[in-house]
Amino acid sequence: MPTRRLHHLAAATAAAATALTTVLTAVGAAPAHAAGAMHVVLPGESIQQAVDAALPGDTVQLLPGEYRGSVRITTPGLTLRGAGRASVIVPAAAPAADAAAACAAGGHGLCVAGTDARPLADVSVEALAVTGFRKNGINATGTTGLTVRATYVHDNGQQGISQEKSTRGVITANESTRNGQSGVFLANTVDSEGGALSADGTVVSANLLTDNRVGVTVRRLRDLSVEKNRIRGNCGGVFVVGDEGVPRAGALTVTRNQVLANNRYCPPNPRLDHIQGAGIVLTGAEETTVTENDVRDNVGASPFSGGIVLVHSVVGVANARNTVADNLVLGNGPADLADRDTGTDNAFARNHCAVSEPAGHC
Repeated sequence: MPTRRLHHLAAATAAAATALTTVLTAVGAAPAHAAGAMHVVLPGESIQQAVDAALPGDTVQLLPGEYRGSVRITTPGLTLRGAGRASVIVPAAAPAADAAAACAAGGHGLCVAGTDARPLADVSVEALAVTGFRKNGINATGTTGLTVRATYVHDNGQQGISQEKSTRGVITANESTRNGQSGVFLANTVDSEGGALSADGTVVSANLLTDNRVGVTVRRLRDLSVEKNRIRGNCGGVFVVGDEGVPRAGALTVTRNQVLANNRYCPPNPRLDHIQGAGIVLTGAEETTVTENDVRDNVGASPFSGGIVLVHSVVGVANARNTVADNLVLGNGPADLADRDTGTDNAFARNHCAVSEPAGHC
């Protein structure tokens, strides 16, 4: 091999090593543990090839740059890490012909895919950006112990970060903005009816969720927490959605979130009326605790409008045995607290608010 070629390779390798050290330092990430290997991917190279070559416990590390094409992860214990929003996954110009084809065909950017019988365990996705996909930016189904951390998921057609049929998830410190539906969407499943599933302690925390249709949607799930998020500028802040399925959605906590001025207008769809000025909404839920939230300046004229709102589900199921307590709820319209439901066993206590429907809850 010519000497000049060797020099070029050595220089490129040194540059990549320097960039990788900078990336790891910037995102505060530890190197792959002793049992795992590090697979470094440069801009223009295939993330999917590196993912396919990785073993459980390995890390696939993206350097700063643009990466075209969807990615599908089916290896347990894998970490996919970028350099923050400088590592960007965008749609490919041509259809995928590799393991990512199913993810791309579904319209998603990054898929973490297990099954009901064999949930995919302990995958981490962190410090990267996903944008421009027809459906979901990050789409997880059939997972357990998934961590999505410090990602920037924006301008996707449906959900920013979506998790279905999954348990023990940690979705934290992400920014999800300008997605067509929810910034973060958690559900039992989107393609069939059924009772709520246990999320087994899933946590949605410390995320910044702006300019989506809804900041966080929890649909037909139990046993999870939505906490310490900053949710502003969406059509609606937090929706906890249940229906006639048994068990009911609920047995979860919405706590210490900042839910401010979610006053965009989103038109109605065949299932829901329009959404505007909705802070925290419970619809068809049970045994949900809404506590210590800062809910201010959410104003609109939708059935969901107001600070903290209880309204029956689209199939007429009332909320039951929910507790709304110790919240700061001010400047919302038409009311700070609004119980527009027929349920009679929901409790309101120690909330700091000015206007309630009916009167007497403040």
